[in-house]
Amino acid sequence: MLKNLKPKQVFHYFEELAAIPRCSGNEKQVSDYLVGFAKERKLKVFQDKALNVIIKKPGTAGYEKSPAVIIQGHMDMVCGKSAKSSHDFTKDPISLKIDGDFLRANGTTLGADNGIGVAYGLAILDSKDIPHPPIELLITTNEETGMNGAASLKTAHLTGTTLLNIDAEEEGVFFVSCAGGLILLSEFNTRWKKTASSALCIKISGLKGGHSGLEIVQQRANAIKLLGRILDAARKAGDFHISTISGGSDHNAIAKEAQVTVAASVAVLKKIKAIVTSFSQELKKEFASADPDLQVAVTAVEKVATYLGGGSTERLIDFLLIAPNGVQSMSPDLENLVESSLNFGVLEQSDKSIKVTISVRSCVNSIREEITRGLEALAKIVKAKTSRTGEYPAWYYQADSKIRDLCVSVYKNVSGSDAKIRAIHAGLECGLLKEKLPKTDMISFGPNLCNVHTPDEHLSIRSVANMWAFLTAILSKLK
Repeated sequence: MLKNLKPKQVFHYFEELAAIPRCSGNEKQVSDYLVGFAKERKLKVFQDKALNVIIKKPGTAGYEKSPAVIIQGHMDMVCGKSAKSSHDFTKDPISLKIDGDFLRANGTTLGADNGIGVAYGLAILDSKDIPHPPIELLITTNEETGMNGAASLKTAHLTGTTLLNIDAEEEGVFFVSCAGGLILLSEFNTRWKKTASSALCIKISGLKGGHSGLEIVQQRANAIKLLGRILDAARKAGDFHISTISGGSDHNAIAKEAQVTVAASVAVLKKIKAIVTSFSQELKKEFASADPDLQVAVTAVEKVATYLGGGSTERLIDFLLIAPNGVQSMSPDLENLVESSLNFGVLEQSDKSIKVTISVRSCVNSIREEITRGLEALAKIVKAKTSRTGEYPAWYYQADSKIRDLCVSVYKNVSGSDAKIRAIHAGLECGLLKEKLPKTDMISFGPNLCNVHTPDEHLSIRSVANMWAFLTAILSKLK
């Protein structure tokens, strides 16, 4: 279907990858495909237990003794589909369609994140007329759900001191730093008491939410944090207890909704309703620009059967109120880059506990540790247990980077436009790879991709060609 698109070999391999099921965690088939690709061309190939693949190709004439260059991407994709789609990601190929300048899928994610990066690498390995130094193509697994492939990678087979990560989504934008992060889980033990009390439900909705790395700089409201402020204000009404509480959807998403049911005497509930109604107007003014559709609803509830006892309500409110959230510092090196932040992602209740999941990010590991230790200290004060998971390192900005300077120069020559050097307040595999390959000079780039991880994901065909011209030009300069 894509045989008439240019660059021909890039789209050829993209189409082959699209035919292989490769959701995160289901990468055996695509990993074996990459191994088979290498063996057919008599290239050295290594496949590890995590199914990461490294393929090596010698340099072309005149480049035989040049330092090796690592081209890197990940083989897995986010698998999402529309409500009407019957696609089975375990066996069905991605159905592709051309829409003007865009390549799309039929009702599913396209997998251009990061199939196009892998396709670039395969096209270089298969080329016979493109000058290049020795190539080490590194394709990792499970990037989308935790970067597990990069985390488990052994680097004995990698010798390159320059790494080109082709996993960015905007042509002409080159990333040179990314945040490190971790997930902190705070768990409050609960003691439920039986009751037959009257209650109110307080619900926060209408917020924009967004990615906690990319949109955190917008200073949008976080529903879980607002709930803590509202409950603190409600304490002026008198004694009450939390009966049910929840909020947010994922650790790396700014919480869009949250709700709580509180039990108290009729007189106290009346005061709470008045306080919350008044306070919600203040919140709407506070977030008039960042979240103009903020809504706080207060409604009466039938009598509840249980509520939190033993001081648990007070301790939970204290934690939600005092714990920081949002942007904590801005980078002194790169303009408009968030240096550190944290995000209240999920608030969930079970029979045994109430859990708060917080995502902590920073491009400086020591700052991330300071923020995390502060949260752990606060949790200890309010008698909550904490645990860490999903930790990954930052990729530090380097003032001296030969590959960055070369990319800026070559991109100007190839495109006629100025490159944009950026850092991202989210995780890239470069953070983990830099930790394993500390002497390797790295940069991340890619063609224009839109609405990734959604059924509306689409890839600019023209941009693929533009960045292919850039990639081949860069390789020719790395002699």
